[in-house]
Amino acid sequence: MESLPPPLVNRKWLLCTLACFLGYLLISYSLQKVYRPSTTIASFPDLDGTAHVSKKPSTVPSLAEASAETYVEVPPVSTAPAPCEAFVQKLEPTPTPPSVIAAMYPRATTEADASPQPSAVAGMAFSPSDKAELPSPDSSLVHVTNSSGSPIMALPPKQSNDVDANTSSYSSQIITTKEILTAEATTPAARATEEGNVVKEKKKCDVFDGRWVYDRKRYPLYPSQWCPFLTDQVSCQRNGRPDSDYEHWRWQPNGCDLPRFNGSEMLERWRGKRVVIVGDSLNRNMWESLACMLYSSVRRKRADVKLHGSDYKVFRALDYDCSVEFFWSPFLVELKEREDHAKILRLDKLPAEERRWLGADVMVFNTGHWWTHRGKMRAWNYFECSEGLMEDMEAEEAFQRALRTWAQWVDRNVDPARTAVFFRSISPEHKRENLHWCYNQTHPITNDTYLQQFPRSMVSLAETTIGKMRTPVTYLNITRLSEYRRDAHTSIYTSRQGKLLTAEQRKEPARYADCSHWCLPGLPDTWNVLLFASLLMGTTPSIIS
Repeated sequence: MESLPPPLVNRKWLLCTLACFLGYLLISYSLQKVYRPSTTIASFPDLDGTAHVSKKPSTVPSLAEASAETYVEVPPVSTAPAPCEAFVQKLEPTPTPPSVIAAMYPRATTEADASPQPSAVAGMAFSPSDKAELPSPDSSLVHVTNSSGSPIMALPPKQSNDVDANTSSYSSQIITTKEILTAEATTPAARATEEGNVVKEKKKCDVFDGRWVYDRKRYPLYPSQWCPFLTDQVSCQRNGRPDSDYEHWRWQPNGCDLPRFNGSEMLERWRGKRVVIVGDSLNRNMWESLACMLYSSVRRKRADVKLHGSDYKVFRALDYDCSVEFFWSPFLVELKEREDHAKILRLDKLPAEERRWLGADVMVFNTGHWWTHRGKMRAWNYFECSEGLMEDMEAEEAFQRALRTWAQWVDRNVDPARTAVFFRSISPEHKRENLHWCYNQTHPITNDTYLQQFPRSMVSLAETTIGKMRTPVTYLNITRLSEYRRDAHTSIYTSRQGKLLTAEQRKEPARYADCSHWCLPGLPDTWNVLLFASLLMGTTPSIIS
């Protein structure tokens, strides 16, 4: 039997149902478009500018306030006019616009928030006991950029509606670097106005201005027994020093944090490169520290350390094709001995070894202490300069001439596009006559009111000379932060002229205590942490911080 088509009435019913359904969808869509809520947009022109909050017009403002979807538009930190797509991140719906505004404009973390300390005296912080371990400053909310604005280390800013239980306000920390080893942070005075504007007060963070924090958990950066090549001059623990608290102090700048030292990362940045450290025994102290810090980060069989007396030392990381060399040159200019054994300090000429410095990718220089020696300690008999031989000359004038000769050599021979040049400032002494003798000291100095032994005028001469150079030179200004550390010197736990002090000599600290050089592990490790920080930030070297 053939099937018959359905009655006409059934087909009409089906078509009518479909038409009604489509009409219902069209009406719903139209109503949704008419009553769509407004969108709140907060834009940040740049970190230095003022943020504004604006609202797109809406036909139903009340609904917009009740159920708005909030978006944050954050352009790149760089102020360059080059076009770049903005990053847009959708946030969870917030009940009221004021809370959204508070979350978008973070306050700077205060010193107490960053690194709580048990006590602080005149810029210093101390632990009440040797067993105490201080928590490290929170660095999870840090955004660091170089001077050109491109990000170096970046973590997303905290965008949350959670309220700090202690402060009942939103908090985060934004740090940007303007110059090498300096940073800017938004102060707590920044507040959002009713119009949505933010007034941002700035303060510079100088990493050389800070305090020493007792940190037994993270310091020292390496055990002394891991460095078999450490000389007797700096191996205080091996030489019988009974205390070790001097190894556990960490430098904490005021208002920002130093990156934790990472030997593998430093070697990776120095892959295929040559590092040259030139200067006196204090720069040799720095070389031994850096060699130990890097040696602790590689396989022992893949490290090569060669000690050619006290004048030339080299550390090589074979897997990275990287070398770190030390050259002895306490004056940075030539000291020549004549046939009659008279010693001539040639203020207008660098030593012959300067040819071996050339081609390095990183250069670290220093000089200072040898210019202050007098009497039998003086290393020269005559000065030689354009005027000829001179027996007498003011030490500061001779020092200035020698620095000018060095600066001219750097400007003529160093390509700043290839080579980074550093000058480490003068390392302070803590001799008996300056009221803070290093002998038998186990804690840093806790106040600033003490006589400084090293002439301030010579420090100023070095800074002025560097400031006039054509070649960018990074000035590692370690003088002040090192002045606190009277406890970190080798004192009587050292050697003299290659021989360990005898028991009888240790009983005469006024004569034999060494208050110039530093124990390792110890203070010079911090100098190298500052060197690492400058490389990590990757910014254009500045002159004086």
